[in-house]
Amino acid sequence: MSSREVIENVQADLFAIQDLAYRDFQAKLMPTVNKETVIGVRTPSLRAYAKKFGKTDNVSAFLEVLPHKYYEENNLHGLLIEQIKAYPSCIAALDRFLPYIDNWATCDMIALRTVKNHLDIFIQEVCRWIASDHPYIVRFGIGMLMRYYLDEQFKPEYPKKVAEVKSDEYYVNMMRAWYFATALAKQYDQIIPYLEEKRLDTWTHNKTIQKAIESYRITPEQKIYLRTLRVKK
Repeated sequence: MSSREVIENVQADLFAIQDLAYRDFQAKLMPTVNKETVIGVRTPSLRAYAKKFGKTDNVSAFLEVLPHKYYEENNLHGLLIEQIKAYPSCIAALDRFLPYIDNWATCDMIALRTVKNHLDIFIQEVCRWIASDHPYIVRFGIGMLMRYYLDEQFKPEYPKKVAEVKSDEYYVNMMRAWYFATALAKQYDQIIPYLEEKRLDTWTHNKTIQKAIESYRITPEQKIYLRTLRVKK
């Protein structure tokens, strides 16, 4: 089967599980995505399809075709990368795919099981992505830092890298705020100086406090203190 035939079959399969109401809802959440490229497939259904499709001989042909036409094809691409067991192949597939991500949802849904056994070297890729000029590659890198390096793997230089990111992109700075809010819950003593000493830009600073106050993982006492650290614009 040719790559074109594989893509056409995948598109037909995705339209077969389309939910138009969900499409309209999802499209409103992604202003950077053309609604005409959103099919409307619920995430559980897409994950089930990815699991089934991942067992076929057509995965390589699908992954070779970029860019994709539909939002759900991009999400499927990310879910198939999750299934790659060989670490070098996983990173290579990511590097090929990441430049084509054009929205926060595709960026944030990718969870890499393969890297859990390679966190000592994966951090090199994470730092490389954070230094990218592509907003969604930067967001992805910060997301990986948040997902895998806030517990036992945490080092004080990691939040410094996120603080040093300079961007006017909303979806980059929102991820920076999400990172610091999550980091407050896990590494409070290491992170609170970033707010006390105003090391972040005002928008990210205040958004971090907002998201931390909304979190159930932050204590009531911490929330009271965080409110005193808000910066007036």
